[in-house]
Amino acid sequence: MRRGRGATFVRARNLSNGWSHRRPGSRRVVVKSRSVRAAGRNGKAAAHLRYIQRDGTARDGERGRLYSGTEDRADGDAFLDRGCDDRHQFRFIVSPEDAGNLVDLTGYTRDLMAQVEADLGTKLDWVAVNHHNTGHSHVHIVVNGRDDLGEDLVINGDYLANGIRERAGELVTLELGPVTEIEQRRKLVAEINQDRFTRIDRAMLAEANDRFLDVRHEPDDPRGQADRTLRLRRLGKLGDMGLATEHMSGVWELSERLEPTLREMGERGDIIRTMQKALRAEGVERDPMSFAIHDAAPALPIVGRVIDKHLSDELGEELTLVVDGIDGRTHHVAGMDAARVAETRIGSIVEIGPPDSAGRPSDRAIAGMAEGGIYRPSRHLEQARFEGRVPGGDYDGFVASHVRRLEALRRAGIVERIDADQWRIPEDFTSRAAAHDAGRGGRDNIRVLSTFDLGSQVGADGATWLDRRLVGGVVSDLVPAGFGEQVREAIEQRRERLIEQGDAVRRPDGRVSYRRNLIATLQDREVARIGADLAATKHMPFRGAADGETVSGTFTGTAQLSSGKFAIVEKSHEFTLVPWRPVVDRHLGQEVTGVVQWIGVVAVGAK
Repeated sequence: MRRGRGATFVRARNLSNGWSHRRPGSRRVVVKSRSVRAAGRNGKAAAHLRYIQRDGTARDGERGRLYSGTEDRADGDAFLDRGCDDRHQFRFIVSPEDAGNLVDLTGYTRDLMAQVEADLGTKLDWVAVNHHNTGHSHVHIVVNGRDDLGEDLVINGDYLANGIRERAGELVTLELGPVTEIEQRRKLVAEINQDRFTRIDRAMLAEANDRFLDVRHEPDDPRGQADRTLRLRRLGKLGDMGLATEHMSGVWELSERLEPTLREMGERGDIIRTMQKALRAEGVERDPMSFAIHDAAPALPIVGRVIDKHLSDELGEELTLVVDGIDGRTHHVAGMDAARVAETRIGSIVEIGPPDSAGRPSDRAIAGMAEGGIYRPSRHLEQARFEGRVPGGDYDGFVASHVRRLEALRRAGIVERIDADQWRIPEDFTSRAAAHDAGRGGRDNIRVLSTFDLGSQVGADGATWLDRRLVGGVVSDLVPAGFGEQVREAIEQRRERLIEQGDAVRRPDGRVSYRRNLIATLQDREVARIGADLAATKHMPFRGAADGETVSGTFTGTAQLSSGKFAIVEKSHEFTLVPWRPVVDRHLGQEVTGVVQWIGVVAVGAK
């Protein structure tokens, strides 16, 4: 068992002579695998299961359907509950090259998993989803990390790398028959002009001697002549791309950058096709020259509408957003933290920028309290009590949170603890602390400007993103093309709407004047309407919260308004709506108290 389940199967295959999927006639299947540690305890399992079932993955464009070995509609929540304490979760993507010719992809998956169970000598707790949203149909399989005895499921590494792929190929070959020579030739011919790393390239690299390949005519080898023709045509393509050079007739030198360049081109081509598909779903076509593919956080903020949201790595949890920007370009931003874009949906207006370098408020407070490079928690406690701005009066807890932050930075070598009441703080403390955070999780800084699309914002009674742009009067960043032009048109429609409802007046000279405190007025109006609607269902009165008021009660949920997201705080005899901030979420169902500003809840504490 130290070698893992499946080791017997691996030993039965003579690894020195290769796996049987390399034999003539075997049909190709690509299998990707990954194991995720403690996926059930950190929420990664739920996030992955949610996104492989997302809309648009089924053959008819509907939501992907979860199934198992015995259920056509598996219960995802029950599956997650069974694996919540597992040490590992296994994830697989099985992609048969000829998946389109299989009669039943679900039946094929069940046969494969039954064979895997036989090889491993244990029943497996697994679910799967078929995906038809790419050029090749494929299957996502998720396996919980315990065997039928309740022990940790340990799978042999060679079996993961090769065994599952061989079994998958055997089943496809059994159903469709061996690949004929004509069929194989047709597949290889289709690869000659592809801008990606192909089987022809892999074979030539394996045969090349110090990157030199001799493809001169061999008159006594008719079969080799056909292969030579394929290679010469592919080498001509590579030569045009600058990835191969013919030094003499039939002798070529392959570039050392051949494989990484072609793989990068293949990935970029896949990205471009994904972006074009997302745009077509919106009913628009764009020149690929206007596409911007970001490998890292953008240097300048991107503002636009989300037109696609999918997994960056289909075995992981990080997400990719495709954003139709107001700058006239379509942006592809990968590697987004799923937790940070949980509220983002198709049609949302977002701003994506570089990692926040401003640092944490706690870091700025520590730097402000330091005297002569020394921070004293006791001095900070005295100052906090004097100012009296800590919600709930938990001054000890407030200062203790700053000390915990210093402990984390001490482990990073940024600060030094002298004793229980003295910390040595460097002069560049805030910048070094911000750099430390960026290095640990230097993700793009994303902000949801509105979860409402442009059409909904035009007719909304609340304070919308369009209203904030109207009041700000900045339109220079709106390129008169693509989404930028759509925003210009929506702003004009929203302006007319405000004039109709008396919140704006058009002057004789054509200029428009807006009601004083327009944003606050619209926000109060919408909050009052939503509060009245909720009061009818909660059977308790709604009371509006004033700016600067201290609000307390039980945090019972949230409401998404065109003015933003609001937290619902209930007392025994009434409830109120207050602007939401991320810190509130951790106190769901708890008694909370906080000071309210209409730019957000300044601070929240659990009682």
